[in-house]
Amino acid sequence: MWLLNSSIGRKLIMSISGLFLILFLVFHLCMNIAAVFSGEAYNTVCELLGTNWYALVGTLVLAAGVVIHFVYALILTLQNRKARGNDRYATSARPKGVEWASQNMFVLGLIVILFMILHFSQFWYHMMFAELLGNHAVELGGAAIGTTNGAAFIDYYFKGNVLNLVLYLVWYGALWFHLTHGFWSAIHTLGWNNNIWLSRWECISKWVATIICGLFAIITIIFFVKGVDVPAANMIEEVIESL
Repeated sequence: MWLLNSSIGRKLIMSISGLFLILFLVFHLCMNIAAVFSGEAYNTVCELLGTNWYALVGTLVLAAGVVIHFVYALILTLQNRKARGNDRYATSARPKGVEWASQNMFVLGLIVILFMILHFSQFWYHMMFAELLGNHAVELGGAAIGTTNGAAFIDYYFKGNVLNLVLYLVWYGALWFHLTHGFWSAIHTLGWNNNIWLSRWECISKWVATIICGLFAIITIIFFVKGVDVPAANMIEEVIESL
């Protein structure tokens, strides 16, 4: 099947999965914005998601999208290295007109995925995964926190935590470089461009990456400085009784 076996087909799959992951980032960004203004609103979203079937399906689709995107990135990277052979050692200079990000997309993507694992270990593992195991609360920092009390998790992991702040800002930096090239490259692969729109899409991709990553960074700094307004005793007392 050409979609799986040809280079163009693989690039098409990479493009579609990449655009899907950008949509997820926008959704996640909207949740974080809600947390800035109201911990209660953020927890309401967490409760609506929880372990409901649509949240589980969404998680599986997201996981599949990440795996597909990474696997095909690895395949294309290895193919490109094989095609260049020893030529890749001939010079270390970046070709004129070639962006730094385009030459380091795989490494940038690897950094993004490694930090996603960190993020999931701090949130998803203690929330949805814990619920799937039948737990309605987890112990964190000597306190019992409800698995849908996302505001408390944000407050715990970010408020005054310099290490997490630095790690997440590095993540956003790598994500910015990855998106600036990946977005317009995906549009180009899908054929939604011409001589006029190619440069426009390059500009749009930088704006999209800057808005997404910039807002994530600002929100993280806000979480670091003031934490989140965690609703008083929000499910914690009830959860302690159930432990």
